[in-house]
Amino acid sequence: MAATGHLTVHAPDGLPEVAPGDDLGGLVVAALRGEDGVREGDTVLVTSKVVAKAEGRVADVAEHAAALAAETARVVARRGATTIVRTRLGLVMAAAGIDRSNVPGGSIVLLPADPDASAARLRRRVHRDLGVNVAVVVTDTSGRAWREGQTDIAVGIAGLVPLESHVGLVDAHGHELAVTAPAVADELAGAAELAQGKLGGRPVAVVRGRPDLVLPVGEDGPGARALVRPAAGDLFGLGTREAVLAALLRDPEDRALFGAPVPAEELGRLLALVLPGSALDDAPLDRPDASGARRATVPAGASRTALEALCFSHGWRVEEWVPAAEGASARVCPAVP
Repeated sequence: MAATGHLTVHAPDGLPEVAPGDDLGGLVVAALRGEDGVREGDTVLVTSKVVAKAEGRVADVAEHAAALAAETARVVARRGATTIVRTRLGLVMAAAGIDRSNVPGGSIVLLPADPDASAARLRRRVHRDLGVNVAVVVTDTSGRAWREGQTDIAVGIAGLVPLESHVGLVDAHGHELAVTAPAVADELAGAAELAQGKLGGRPVAVVRGRPDLVLPVGEDGPGARALVRPAAGDLFGLGTREAVLAALLRDPEDRALFGAPVPAEELGRLLALVLPGSALDDAPLDRPDASGARRATVPAGASRTALEALCFSHGWRVEEWVPAAEGASARVCPAVP
């Protein structure tokens, strides 16, 4: 780590309205020739809006529904007119990042098709024309699952370490850090937005003070993809209502969204909670093949659907259901991803 205790951000004026086909690299270079300029080790941040415009990612507002469908890999949640999706890039955003602000009336603008590649092209252009090695970050505005409001995040990165791992370091009290990994690319994006503003017409910003995060020329790094959390590790991969529906429908493609199988002891506790009077055998039924299958017993009138939904949402599956007058018996197994 090489935090300097001093960070500066400036967002130059003077960029014209960007239109499809414009030489965005040339416009960015011209903006960086200003009074504050750009130095070796700076990070240049460019809003996704102008990148997308220059790349022709603009459509008629009548095409909004079709564009949203094309950009969506999976719907995360819907509430009224708001649709949160996981895009084909892995980003979780409202309306797949499609926006109507700062574009002519009747138009929409999509995210760049490959923001990491867009960032890499801009980085090469700055180095070629200005002779300095900088990192480039393409930014966009996004909400957060745990908090109100929005902040800018990095959706495309070239030449920057996106995550600064502190794992294994020791704090001033002697505690070893185990999971701390600041998303420094997102932090820089948020800092840039404070200088740019939403209505200031300043789509480019320069952050100075963390040259240690900038990679050597020719090394673009892992890009913004490194900040995309895998579906199985995303505790907010589905909205509340959508998670209930997915558990009831039990689509095999949704299984990974619920994570790894919980221990049998936890499943047994939940079984007794959801279906009072139910129980799960303490020992596996088939030790030789180590499948971990258990026998679940449920009282008369208990819902098989409820059992299957509970198992599915906790990484298990019901392989057998044997009804009886006094109740039912089921064989349940940890699901194979």
